[in-house]
Amino acid sequence: MKNDKLDALDKKLAALLVRDGRISAGKAADLLEITPPTVRSRIENLVSSGVLRISGLLNAAKVRELNIALVGICLESHRELDQKIEQISKLSRIHWAAVVTGRFDIIAEVVTPEGIEGLYRFLTQDLPRVGGIRSSESFMVMKSKRKWILLPETD
Repeated sequence: MKNDKLDALDKKLAALLVRDGRISAGKAADLLEITPPTVRSRIENLVSSGVLRISGLLNAAKVRELNIALVGICLESHRELDQKIEQISKLSRIHWAAVVTGRFDIIAEVVTPEGIEGLYRFLTQDLPRVGGIRSSESFMVMKSKRKWILLPETD
């Protein structure tokens, strides 16, 4: 990987790891027609550069106590938009956050392994600590076609 750009081989390797994060270097090497040391080196470079993280995912449909919600957030001022999304994205129950167009400034996905109580704590304790938020609106995900999610760390 040069200049923070994935080459064709890095993309193929990443695609294999997305399908099976536990694939052996030998099997990946066979599929990509390269050597196992090359696979290990490429993975190490991708991880150390912050481009790739290998982790376990949960099937949200099979973990009943997980609650997933989208939270639309309106800020008091757009001058601190970059700072606020950075703060929000670091909150423990946030899976991802994005600056968006439309009526909200930021939309975030909140995953709470503690059920609805976790979402309540997020909305009443965690999010207000960020400050500079004019309002928020939450949308509980009732059904989703995406199966696999990361379980965020909680306090």
